[in-house]
Amino acid sequence: MASHNPAVKILETVRVSPFTNSPTHFSLTLTSLDAMVLKFPPVETLLFYQLTASTLLRFNSEILPKLIHSLSLTLQHYLPLAGKLTWPPHAHLPIISYAPHDAVSFLVAEANLDFNRLSADDIRESPESRCLVPELLSSDEVASIMALQITLFPNQGFCIGITTHHAVVDGSTAIAFMKSWAYLCTQLVVGKQHPSLLPELIPFFDRRVLEDLTGFKASNIFEFKQRSLKLKDDLGVKNNSVRATLKLSHEDIKNLKEKILSKLQEKIPTKQLNLSTFVVTYAYVLVCLVKARQMEDNKNVNFLFQVDCRSRLDPLLLANYFGNCILARDASVKASVFKEENGVTNIAEKINDMVRDISEKGPLDGVVDRCKRIQNIVEAGEEFIRIGGSTRFKFYGVDYGWGKPKKVEIISIDKTGAFTMLETGDGNGVEIGKVLSRHEMETFKSLLVSGLQDP
Repeated sequence: MASHNPAVKILETVRVSPFTNSPTHFSLTLTSLDAMVLKFPPVETLLFYQLTASTLLRFNSEILPKLIHSLSLTLQHYLPLAGKLTWPPHAHLPIISYAPHDAVSFLVAEANLDFNRLSADDIRESPESRCLVPELLSSDEVASIMALQITLFPNQGFCIGITTHHAVVDGSTAIAFMKSWAYLCTQLVVGKQHPSLLPELIPFFDRRVLEDLTGFKASNIFEFKQRSLKLKDDLGVKNNSVRATLKLSHEDIKNLKEKILSKLQEKIPTKQLNLSTFVVTYAYVLVCLVKARQMEDNKNVNFLFQVDCRSRLDPLLLANYFGNCILARDASVKASVFKEENGVTNIAEKINDMVRDISEKGPLDGVVDRCKRIQNIVEAGEEFIRIGGSTRFKFYGVDYGWGKPKKVEIISIDKTGAFTMLETGDGNGVEIGKVLSRHEMETFKSLLVSGLQDP
């Protein structure tokens, strides 16, 4: 069930099974890359669709039936999402299994809430959106892999809440599923009776390919202290907080690049640099966050970003590989460095070197030592500033047939402490989503805006 809110009424719970011609049984063993995020809180995503003609009658007669039927059609290609995670006694790692009568839980709800306020960028209490995303069931013995919720805001629009198990689905797989579901639903909306999925959207399930390419085992990195599939509630972040979305336009990012390049060329005239939007945005947001949170100068700021390895392995792994194919790159820098006059320049140089290192040495270089270091930092109770999402995912292109999303939010950053980096809905820049205390958020927002105006 979603978090309780008296203004949200659950109308029904539908169990959506894969379409009838699906195989009887299906199973996959988790890979080492899957197992590394086995205990992580699930990823919770909200997509808001504005549709003023969304009466309850139209919702029940047109929108909901097409969403459910297209979901069933999609699940026949994405069988693991309808299954569950178990851990057989003889198995070193958990197993994804699908059997007859397995299905995805699909909550149908109606909200007496302000759609425009919940889908806006403004600062608001973080827990307010929790009633729009379903919970993922997990226990020691079994865990659900995906749960869905559609919430109608009468005469305003609707939102789709998608909760996925991180050990089964990484960002690339999640967006591929969303695009597949949206494509088939759109085909139904335009009147096609028996739509088929585009070949490039059909997932690739062969785990042996990834294991052969990576060549390391989860047992080389960490040991599971108990055979439990119970998920963590959070990664130790504060819950009494607010969330907001801030934007950097292409022009803002262009100006930041020029400032950083100018200062770097003064510092190292011979150094060749080609700063990406990712590098510049990440560095700028990190500096603003460290200042907003008033971190002590001698404290280490641990930060990391995930690298999608699909296009970086040799040979390349298919882009439609189903599962986790991400590895983290991390760094620890004293907070005082972020606060220096050239803090953004220094951090951008550091991140740019990390990105270049991946290109030159490959994503697997030093992977075991790196994973152990990250694990040790986490076990010592230190925090990582993480990134969720990616501008490459193109969430704002997920159209189910009634228009593109007005707003996309990764809600689970209140549990992980990450900030999100997505493309803007109008394609003119980058959206930054973050959860902080109210004071920190107001300071963060002020720093982000004022820093763009500095000469």
